[in-house]
Amino acid sequence: MLYRKLGRETRVRRSILAGLTKDVLTKGYVVTTEARAKEVRKFVDRMITYGKTGTLVARRKALAFLHNDSDVVKVVFDDLAKRYETRDGGYTRIIKLKERKGDDALEVRLELVK
Repeated sequence: MLYRKLGRETRVRRSILAGLTKDVLTKGYVVTTEARAKEVRKFVDRMITYGKTGTLVARRKALAFLHNDSDVVKVVFDDLAKRYETRDGGYTRIIKLKERKGDDALEVRLELVK
């Protein structure tokens, strides 16, 4: 599986991705760079798929990735799984915003589809 390293060590990269995934799942959106958003999209889709599965194994996998944040896992399994029960993937969209002033990195908004 190909993935972006984002210029970080493995443990730092995983922590960043988990934090951004938590933000998307709780707030419904996050503003970040395009590379990070494309990478986080995979994990958000995976967490919602775990929620739709609803098994104990899926709940434990979600807890492991989200650093044992049971509040976020509860939102995924109770609310988001019901919202997307008829949808077969594609739970997020990326909207391009503008270049960041300091380093000209393209900022995007990664949000859950209504």
